[in-house]
Order: sequence, then C-alpha cells, then structure tokens
Amino acid sequence: MLVLPNRPMGVCMTYVTDEMRSLIGVEGPVNTAPYPLGPDELRRFVQGAMEEDPIHFDSDAAVRRGFKDVVATPLFPVHSLRRPPGSPDPFARFAEEPEWDGLEYESSFAGLPPIRLPLRRILNGGVNAQFFQVAEIGDVISSRSRYVDITERSGSSGPMVLVQIETSYTNQDDELLMRVRNTIIMR
Repeated sequence: MLVLPNRPMGVCMTYVTDEMRSLIGVEGPVNTAPYPLGPDELRRFVQGAMEEDPIHFDSDAAVRRGFKDVVATPLFPVHSLRRPPGSPDPFARFAEEPEWDGLEYESSFAGLPPIRLPLRRILNGGVNAQFFQVAEIGDVISSRSRYVDITERSGSSGPMVLVQIETSYTNQDDELLMRVRNTIIMR
C-alpha cells in the first residue's frame, strides 16, 4: 500500500485494485499488418535505419548466411503494423487541439482493456526483446499483447503504478518472430 502525500500518517490508499489485478493475463486483439512485407518496404526501412548488414538488401549475401532471400532486421516487426492507407490519421486531432499531448489517459495500450487511474504522467519503464526468427519477404506480421503484471510502489516523487505488457509478433504461419515486454510507469 502507498502512503500518499498530504494525507494523515497511517492513511493509505491503493491504486491497484482487485479489478485491475484481474486484467493480468488478459489478451488484446490480434493486430495484423495491412499487407505482406515487400522488398521495397524492406529496402526503405533498412535505408532509414542505416542498417549495413547485406543480408537485409543483398540476396546473395542472405543465401550465403543460410536464408532463402533477404530478411528483415530483428526489430522490424515492431514497425510493420502501420495504419492502412486511407485510414484516419490519429494526429489530425492536433489541428483542432494544438495543446493535446497525444495521449488518451482513459484509453488502452495495444487494444487491451483500459486501466483507469488518476495518475496522468506516463513514462517508459524499459523494454526487453527476445528474438526467435527474422521476418522474410512475403511474411504477413501480426501482434497480440497481454498484461503480464500490474503493481504499485512509492518512489521518491510519490506513488506509481507499473504496468508490464508483453507483445508477441508472429508471421502468417503463426511462427513466433519476437516477443517484446514493455514496462509503463504511471505517476
């Protein structure tokens, strides 16, 4: 439990409720890239990332290293789930609300059920990635997230809630490409 500032000593408040704890293990929807990984998309991504390993742009180099053809960089799946062409631009809201901070405090992360808290600061508490195989040309990448843990603690600047979300990325054959665990700090 947390002892909150400006409260009489011994009066404790907890932010993480049993209802929130019941979200641990809950999965969000499957999100799928709008189209398969193509060679031009990979070429542009590799150039933008300034990746110099030839397995990402030279078929012969990729084959010599044991791949069928060029392959994506290990972290590419995180960037593959863009909004489809013609879908609404989520940042159009800035035209109407220039002071908007880009966050929806009552919204969810990765399609998961929302965690409603009066804490308004959201910080990155760290990212951990495990790689299983790289995406190949023609792969259709999907992701699915789940809550791994929701805890609270008190830091030097006050109470905080730590939310761990794990996202698994797979190809069209449901083969695991990578798993990413994010810790989100809400203060």
